[in-house]
Amino acid sequence: MQFCAISAGRKRTTGASGVVKGLDELSRKMKELEKAIAALDGEIGTVNFDPNDPQSIEVAIQKMEQTVDERVGDYSRNDMIEGIVSEVKERYRQAILERASEARNEQEGEI
Repeated sequence: MQFCAISAGRKRTTGASGVVKGLDELSRKMKELEKAIAALDGEIGTVNFDPNDPQSIEVAIQKMEQTVDERVGDYSRNDMIEGIVSEVKERYRQAILERASEARNEQEGEI
C-alpha cells in the first residue's frame, strides 16, 4: 500500500511503514505525556524565601523550576510536554511572587 502527497509541485511517496512508525512515535509521546502529568500532579515541593529579599525569591523560583525538571526527567525533551512544563513553571513562579507580595503587605499592615 502506498500513500501519496503532493507538495510544491513535487510528488512524494510515503510507504505504510512510515505511517506506522509515525503512529508508534505518537503513541510513545502520549504515554510519556501521561507519565509526566502524573509526576506533576499534587504537591511538587516546598520552597522557603524571605519576601523582602529579591535574591531569596529568585532562588526559590529556581529551586521550584529544578524540582519540576526533576519530576518530569527525560520526558521534558518530548515536545508535547515542553509547553506544559513551561506553563507549570510560570504558574508556580507567579504563585511565589504573589505570596512574597502578600507577605510584604502583611508586614506593612503590622507596622
